[in-house]
Amino acid sequence: MKDLEKYVNELPLHTQAFFSLVEATANLVDVSEKYWQSKGLNGARIRILVEIMKEGGTILPSILAKKIGVTKANISLLLIPLENDELIRRASHPNDGRKTVISITREGQSLLLKYLPENRQEIAEKMKVLDEQELKQLILLLNKLRKK
Repeated sequence: MKDLEKYVNELPLHTQAFFSLVEATANLVDVSEKYWQSKGLNGARIRILVEIMKEGGTILPSILAKKIGVTKANISLLLIPLENDELIRRASHPNDGRKTVISITREGQSLLLKYLPENRQEIAEKMKVLDEQELKQLILLLNKLRKK
């Protein structure tokens, strides 16, 4: 039991930093999820729509899967409700008929435009504990971790 304590209670600095990052991220994600739920929406589906928009409104399913951290098989399942709600559409790739492209519809864009501003404001409120310089430093540090 004593041997286990060093992995649970006596954490080295890098492990403390990791868990602090995980907990802070979970708290912020929770704020966002509660917002989407209060609007009767699913945060994961919104994220898919946002990722499609980041790519100019059209994306390959394999790239989308990589961006959101799911398998190619799972992305198909995640897209079904969005397609049923007419927030996205699937079409054959213009240059390679074996591939499919995903595009956000006007309805999908309207949904984002309606709700993203308020969601982003709620996140900004939680982030106000950091001043501008601290936010820039945080972004720099997180980008450094991402590149490793």
